[in-house]
Amino acid sequence: MALGRAYSVAVRGLDGEIVEIEAHISSGLPGVFLVGLPDAALRESRDRVRAAITNCGNDWPQSRLVLALSPATLPKIGSLYDIAIAAAVLSATSKRPWDRLEKSVLLGELALDGRVRPVRGVLPAVLAAKRQGWPTVVVPVANLAEASLVDGIEVLGVQTLQQLQGWLKGKTALGDRVDVSTPSPETVADLADVVGQTHARFAVEVAAAGAHHLMLTGPPGVGKTMLAQRLPGLLPKLNDSEALEVTAIHSVVGLLSESTPLITHPPFIAPHHSSSVAALVGGGSGLARPGAVSRAHRGVLFLDECAEIRVSVLESLRTPLEDGEIRLARRDGVACYPARFQLVLAANPCACAQPDPKDCICTSHEKRRYLGKLSGPLMDRVDLRVEMHMVRAGAFAPGEAENTAAVRHRVAQARAAAAERWRRYGFTTNAEVTGSVLRRKFRLDTVAMAPLKTALERGVLSIRGVDRSLRVAWTLADLAGRTTPSVDDVAVALSFRQGEVAP
Repeated sequence: MALGRAYSVAVRGLDGEIVEIEAHISSGLPGVFLVGLPDAALRESRDRVRAAITNCGNDWPQSRLVLALSPATLPKIGSLYDIAIAAAVLSATSKRPWDRLEKSVLLGELALDGRVRPVRGVLPAVLAAKRQGWPTVVVPVANLAEASLVDGIEVLGVQTLQQLQGWLKGKTALGDRVDVSTPSPETVADLADVVGQTHARFAVEVAAAGAHHLMLTGPPGVGKTMLAQRLPGLLPKLNDSEALEVTAIHSVVGLLSESTPLITHPPFIAPHHSSSVAALVGGGSGLARPGAVSRAHRGVLFLDECAEIRVSVLESLRTPLEDGEIRLARRDGVACYPARFQLVLAANPCACAQPDPKDCICTSHEKRRYLGKLSGPLMDRVDLRVEMHMVRAGAFAPGEAENTAAVRHRVAQARAAAAERWRRYGFTTNAEVTGSVLRRKFRLDTVAMAPLKTALERGVLSIRGVDRSLRVAWTLADLAGRTTPSVDDVAVALSFRQGEVAP
């Protein structure tokens, strides 16, 4: 009878929990028994591990082998446990514990010939190991750059099971931490490419400065998609904590680059209008995976042709828009993913979408039905609504349009002013500020509040709408360099919310 022990990490959402893997060899008929709520990929690891161990010149135990993964009540998902299982079996077979095995967390999938393949979710797994005080983590060489993003823990890279076995015995060395190169500056689309559309360009600037949600409507070819694609170029780079958080989400999804895994720029996610609820907010059997709203965290979620998206898909956006996170309950538990993004909607005014409104053949009922998928509760969460029109020939007259760099500079100044103002309350952008803080700590005078009170009394604005209009008004004041919104700022914010042309 022999017992071997190794350690790995179970990743649940963006959290991780240390898993103890025990290999027990006892007398009895030959067989491998894997216990501890493994999923299908993990159950198949028995065959992968056996082939890898024998192809690396080791003997497979010809007796009863029990592999126990603890905590036993925690569902285990994926193939990242392979090298930990193999190490536990080798330790049990040799009947001697290795000191390094007791102090290390092992992550990686095995090929049949003993090569160690990369896996998803390495970054949150390494972060979990660091939080729980483990000194060393061993990952596949292909994941070494990703794991090296975490400081305060020894990170080693392994290529083959033989190399890992030699390292456990103290005979060979593993790959050391690598210097992660900074991603090269992205080539962003320039705002100067957009012809005309002065009002819509200003709305995009306001959205960038305050992290507000935006909706653009207009005939096809008017520039809705062009403007949406230029919004990320106006946003500031992610700070260290935000970059690590966004990178962890993309690690779970499996979208990171091997050489430059760190994401430092706000992501731009544009799912197709035929996407399902699971594709948008996340889903899957067992434990839910992140969807588009989480991949757009700290960036922009662009829904083009939003009037063509199914109602159930659009309504699923309500909770993440309000809470900044998404909670998905599945068979194996509840996964919580951050989802604080800027929503940009784009739609044609009607189904026929003629360039000139005079050529429209849709009835008023058909027009209402076309945009009727966008419910009142959803639209109440959209701060800026802009109706775009076809550009006339005069817009092509000589004249330099303002480029992205100039607008980005104003956006950065406005964001800095907002961050300084809200710092003591724990907010960084105007869009994050709660209504209670706006109305109690930063109450505007009676004159400035008059447009909002009138709209509220007429029933065209909800209390949520009042709060969101106040946030836009603060953003307009920040862009103008004022310390407090004026009545004009409030009126412009209200006109944006009602889809009118601002004065």
